[in-house]
Amino acid sequence: MEKVTARGASGTAYEFEVHAWGTQLRAIGGVYLVLKKPPSDDYKVLYVGQTGDLSERFDNHHKESCFTRNGRTHIGARVEESEARRLAIEADLIRKYSPPCNG
Repeated sequence: MEKVTARGASGTAYEFEVHAWGTQLRAIGGVYLVLKKPPSDDYKVLYVGQTGDLSERFDNHHKESCFTRNGRTHIGARVEESEARRLAIEADLIRKYSPPCNG
């Protein structure tokens, strides 16, 4: 399983499991990253979100057109059952990365 570490504006490091776009994830709360993996380059964060159920289909996401336009290839998932913690991690990562699809 490939993993990626994303650092928030606070300096805190968060580890995410990386999956190909379209992979069915477990039905558990978590924080997720929509990622683009250009050839021979590092992942680029296109969107940071949180959900109570990571198994929800991302193809019907309200930002799907932005994901497609920006060439999404992968999703990073981090299990986090506490909604308050998910919201804090999401905000920390958005402050750091200013993802194009979070605007």
